[in-house]
Amino acid sequence: MMIKLSLLFIIAIIFNVGSAVYFELNGGQTKCFIEENPKDTTVLGKYILEDITPQQGGYGNQLSLTVKVTDPEKREVLSKTMPSNGRFAFSTQVGGEHKICFSTNTSKWFGPSVKTRLHLEIEGGAGANDYEEIAKVEHLTGIEISLRRLNDRVNQIRKEQSYQKGREIVFRNTSESTNARVMWWSIIQLVVLVLTGVWQMKHLKSFFKAKKLV
Repeated sequence: MMIKLSLLFIIAIIFNVGSAVYFELNGGQTKCFIEENPKDTTVLGKYILEDITPQQGGYGNQLSLTVKVTDPEKREVLSKTMPSNGRFAFSTQVGGEHKICFSTNTSKWFGPSVKTRLHLEIEGGAGANDYEEIAKVEHLTGIEISLRRLNDRVNQIRKEQSYQKGREIVFRNTSESTNARVMWWSIIQLVVLVLTGVWQMKHLKSFFKAKKLV
């Protein structure tokens, strides 16, 4: 039993979804990322927006970040303007690629735009849960919260597998449809070539007879 739990724990760690990046985000710019997640998955983003133009003098306290999230069906999931340090979260209603876009309020009418650096960490599934807070609210022991974390990650793995299976079915159907179209197109081309050859032979035969060459 302990061996099985250990294996499940290792698999859950391998499949844990999370990524951390940082990049420059200048005034007037919008940068987007694609997060692919299955249905009913919580996605949590933690960020710090840093002013990297110290000559602006005190502007960093006024920085704000606008986050917009759209789902694979182009519906807006989240649109929010937040301070320079915080977090955002959303739940996926459909599985697929979710577009997460970031922009700042640092554009200016005159002079150069304020340059900022966005430190971003995105976690999905079990990684988005605050287990310390859950343990406090539900009065769970260390072992109980570890089992909760393991169970959540295993459930997330199942969602991922189900999502990938659905994508595989769509891909297979698309491949079969494409192969069928290619086959019929080849058959049509062959039929056209045969009919063209027959017509040319008849035309040449009529031409030779008209010229009394045969």
